[in-house]
Formats: sequence, structure tokens, C-alpha cells
Amino acid sequence: MDAELDRTLRDHGHRVTQPRRAVWRALRAGHGHRTADELAASIAAGGDEVDTASLYRTLALFEELGLARVTRLGDRDAGRWELAHPDEHFHLVCRVCGDVDHHVGTLVAEIRRHLADGHGFAVEQVELVVNGRCATCQRDATSRS
Repeated sequence: MDAELDRTLRDHGHRVTQPRRAVWRALRAGHGHRTADELAASIAAGGDEVDTASLYRTLALFEELGLARVTRLGDRDAGRWELAHPDEHFHLVCRVCGDVDHHVGTLVAEIRRHLADGHGFAVEQVELVVNGRCATCQRDATSRS
């Protein structure tokens, strides 16, 4: 789907370059929530080269254009990148194995309404992160005890 990237870049006056395409393919190939280091490794594994500065500039551009988004899933966590998506979900982060899952529901919409109606606050983006233990890690802990 390089065509979507090409069109968006050109529509906003940016050049289509091989490094930008490589970063785009790495984002699309992943399961989301990937650090810049993980993206760089994926790009290298695919046979492309993108230096660190270009990688970060490209990710920032993609975020600016609404193609990607960065999430910080913990206090000490590096930014994790994924393709842009509506924010009608929240992240469930397992503190044991590090797995990240999206939970879709009506909660984000309720928070948006509450903040708009009750506080006159114009929400631009909601980023909800819930930390705990996933079902697998809970089962593993129970079976060990």
C-alpha cells in the first residue's frame, strides 16, 4: 500500500523517498507498538538502510501527517509507534510479559463526552493505558503457586 503513502506525502508537499517507504513498510508489517529500534531492525532485515536521524524524522513526519502515532506505555518506556488509528480504544499493557493489547469499547467516547459537556474541554486525542497482568501471565502465576 505504498500508494497511500505516496499520495499523502505528495498532497502535503513532501517528497516520496526510499527511506520513507522503508519506514512505512516496517510500520505496516509490524503488529503495532514497536520501538524505533525494533523498526530499524525490521527495516534492516528487509534489506533497506535508514539512518537513525532519518528514521526519527520520518516517524515525526508520519505523525504530523496522521499516518502514524506514538504511544508511551509506561514511565520508562520508549515511544512505541503504530499506524494511525482512531482513539476509540485503550492499551492493556502486561507488566510481566510486556504484551500490549487494544481494548475497544465505548469508554473513550464516554470520556470525550464527559470532558466536553462537563468541563468545556475540546479533546484532541485520548491515550489510555491500563497496566496489569494479562490472562496468560495470571494463569502462569497461578500454576506456579
